[in-house]
Parts: sequence; structure tokens; C-alpha cells
Amino acid sequence: MNPVRHPGAGTPRDTDPDTARNPGRDTAQETTRDTARRRRRLTSAIRESLRDLSIQLALLNHQVGGHVDLKGTDLECLDLISRCGPLSPSALARRSGVHAATMTGILDRLERGGWIARDRDPADRRGVVVRALRSRTPELLRHYAAMNASLDQICTRYTDHELELISDFMHQTAEAGRNAVGRLTHRT
Repeated sequence: MNPVRHPGAGTPRDTDPDTARNPGRDTAQETTRDTARRRRRLTSAIRESLRDLSIQLALLNHQVGGHVDLKGTDLECLDLISRCGPLSPSALARRSGVHAATMTGILDRLERGGWIARDRDPADRRGVVVRALRSRTPELLRHYAAMNASLDQICTRYTDHELELISDFMHQTAEAGRNAVGRLTHRT
């Protein structure tokens, strides 16, 4: 293929006069720009996928909540209690970003529904901690079974090393979310 030539000139047309002396320079810059563009596209695709995942999980949780008579925030608080408890109501309010007065209503509903129990804090008998009651866990798990089976199937497509990378990414993303909640909670 013949390079395009300037009329009356004997050198290939270049936008950078240094390229005539160093033809690999332009190619290296293009490669760097292409790499940066590809990185931005991939990062953007990940953000979009996380937004879509967030929406789909919120819709799933809404459906599950409807089946077990729990509001969305109640279900989220129950999950926090199950994973991090026993917790004091104030610690739960901080973790969830829910106002302490609102937390009282949430805990009342969870207790009435047989999801949690309030116990005296063994470290401070004046205080209370809440813990999840495991008797209703199978009911929740039944509603999440299809999603869990799909996740198991998706995971079979990846090597152990890839799953370790995905797990690390998800942990770091969750931590970034916790930090963002903490920053927003402290502003109010």
C-alpha cells in the first residue's frame, strides 16, 4: 500500500513532523490512547452492570419481602442482623443508615413477625441486643433458591482464579458502598 503524499512533497503525509523521523512513536501513542479508551469502556460497563444488578436485587428483595410480609428496609435490617448480629439497635441503625427512631418500628415489626428476638446485652444488662431467629431462615432461603441456583450455575463458567478475582472485586465494591453510606450518614 502506498502512503498518501503531500502534493509536491516527497514524504508521507503525517500530522506530526517527528513521525517521519520516528514512525513507531505515533503507533505507540495510538496504542496508549486505545488502551485508555478500552479501560474507560470496561470500567463504564462494570458500573452499568453493577447498577443493573442493584436494581434486579432490589426487585428480587421486594418480591421476597412481599411473600414473607416484610418491607424492603425490614428485610435489609434482618439480613444485617443475621450476618453481623447480635447487634444493639443503635449499632444496627448506624450500619443501615436508618434513624434510631425508625429502627424501633423496624425491630417491632421483625419481632412481631418472629424474625428476631431482643435480649439483654450480656456486656451491659441495661442495654439490648437483637439477634435473628433461625426458625424462619428456611422460609427466606426457599424464596432465594432460584437465584442461588443461577449463581451456582454462573460460577461454573469461571476458573478458581477468576472466581477469586471476582470475589475480591465484589468485596472491595461492597466496602466502597459501606464507606459511601458512612459518609452520607455523617452529613445528616
